[in-house]
Amino acid sequence: MTTTDRPATGVAAGRVSGLRVTRRRVVAAEGIKLRSTRSVRWLLVVSVLSIVAAALSAALTATLADVPPPDGGGGGTDPLGAALTGVSFTQVLVAALGVLVVTSEYSTGLIRATLTAVPQRLSVLWAKTVVTAVVVFVAMLAAALVSFSAAQAVTSSDVSISLGDPGVLRALVGSALYLAVTSVLGVAFGWLLRSAIGAMAALFGLLFVVPLLGMLLPQTEPYLPTNAGSAIMQIGSLDGVLSPWAGLGVFSLYAVIALSAAAAALVRRDA
Repeated sequence: MTTTDRPATGVAAGRVSGLRVTRRRVVAAEGIKLRSTRSVRWLLVVSVLSIVAAALSAALTATLADVPPPDGGGGGTDPLGAALTGVSFTQVLVAALGVLVVTSEYSTGLIRATLTAVPQRLSVLWAKTVVTAVVVFVAMLAAALVSFSAAQAVTSSDVSISLGDPGVLRALVGSALYLAVTSVLGVAFGWLLRSAIGAMAALFGLLFVVPLLGMLLPQTEPYLPTNAGSAIMQIGSLDGVLSPWAGLGVFSLYAVIALSAAAAALVRRDA
């Protein structure tokens, strides 16, 4: 028996004993599954470490090279820029995390027990989505704040910037929201394709290949997934870029569409 077998067994046992299946219990069960799935747990740890390590690396490199900080935020040599340096790489990790939250159950056959215990399939989909998004957001926000503080300590003699400066806190919180929405996309693609490799390939194409279309159709560039979502981390106004919250809204819309398609597929297909 793998570690992922235990949560579903507990849910099924509760159903047999006459306990009523409620949304709270489904969410609780999905939280247990996430914590007990080793691959998901390690991906979360590595995601946090990658954010912090990238921030320290950028800050130390800039300080030791004595590189003058750029005007405004967003560069790699100021504390904010350093704290956000690892977001792109971490996005791949949290996308994989979201995919594995779903596909790990399909690979072990555990999904049948889950859907037997919770006949209302959409409850499982929403529970997995909510648990994954909340866990990723909290972990990434903590990582972003730690990274900023560490980078600030390293570059304190070169750059004076604090959480109270305009846009700084929004960019840090926005980076966590951006990664949380990415994990939701991973969950949606996991439901749609049921294969970890297939879901990651499709998601990689959406996040990193589709934005290249902006070179062919410049007018679409601000609305492409990664370009839109990353606007939340920008400081100041840039030409050809959506406003921070509008950009995050467009990125979230991609996740909503993917989840809607996943919900339709889950209801129509067999487990």
